[in-house]
Amino acid sequence: MQRSFRDYITITLKGMAMGAADVVPGVSGGTIAFITGIYQELIATISGVNFSLIGTWKAEGFKAAWKELNGPFILALLTGILISIFTVMRIANYLLEEHPIHIWSFFFGLIVASVWFVAKQVPKWNLKIVLALIAGAAVAFYIVSLPPLGGGVASNWFLFFAGAIAICAMILPGISGAFILVLLGAYKPITEAAHDFDLKTLGIVAVGAVAGLLSFARILKWLFDHHSTITLAVLTGFIAGSLNKIWPWKKVLETAQYGDKSVVIREASVLPGNFEGNPHLLPAVILMLAGFFLILILEQIATQKPLPAHATNPDA
Repeated sequence: MQRSFRDYITITLKGMAMGAADVVPGVSGGTIAFITGIYQELIATISGVNFSLIGTWKAEGFKAAWKELNGPFILALLTGILISIFTVMRIANYLLEEHPIHIWSFFFGLIVASVWFVAKQVPKWNLKIVLALIAGAAVAFYIVSLPPLGGGVASNWFLFFAGAIAICAMILPGISGAFILVLLGAYKPITEAAHDFDLKTLGIVAVGAVAGLLSFARILKWLFDHHSTITLAVLTGFIAGSLNKIWPWKKVLETAQYGDKSVVIREASVLPGNFEGNPHLLPAVILMLAGFFLILILEQIATQKPLPAHATNPDA
């Protein structure tokens, strides 16, 4: 696929949006990849990472292997994700701490529009497709409602599988990888390892993440290739089922202290009228609408096609 420098800048910006989403508990970078139109290319690119690339490198050189890997796409996307993690993350953390209702309202509107956007990709609805959507929503709702496991001593195998499962969640629309780590009871040992620069623990988690990413991407690619309509319906359900997690008005039931960071591990959604404190209802509704219409605007921009040369030149 031939792309211009401007195209890669756009991919980098999409990567920044994915990175910003992944650092927010309850929001998935996979959702952002889907609504920005790069999800299937991302899955196909990841699933294409295999030992044949080494053979291509030996036979035809690095340039051919880089092209087969879709390297420019991955590089632009990862650049955006890393930029976001080291910059936008601080802004996102500040907003979540100081203005939680406002930021969650914006994300809620964005995800509602995402449900509509992904559902539009389903070419034809029937009973089987509707049931697939309901099943996906039920699974996601159940996952985001689970209480976390106890944080005992983490074995190497546990850390490996925690990394594999969390990375799968990060590329699955609707489910947050950070939230999965909290559910598994792996959030504390992994964040402590990052704080203490425990390279052994972080390395085991990273290896698990790579293994999970490469295997899960192949499964998703096969599903898109052979059962695309049902897969889209299930993913729509996943996104819809996760809405309970990002509902702006919550009652905190239980928190846990991980070092100097307090993490909410159990909470319940409440109506604005039952919220303990100022519900900020008007700005919340405005931000929900802003998030919703932002997706509509992005879709319009993405689907616009340039006019032919004779249409822009009356003398042609």
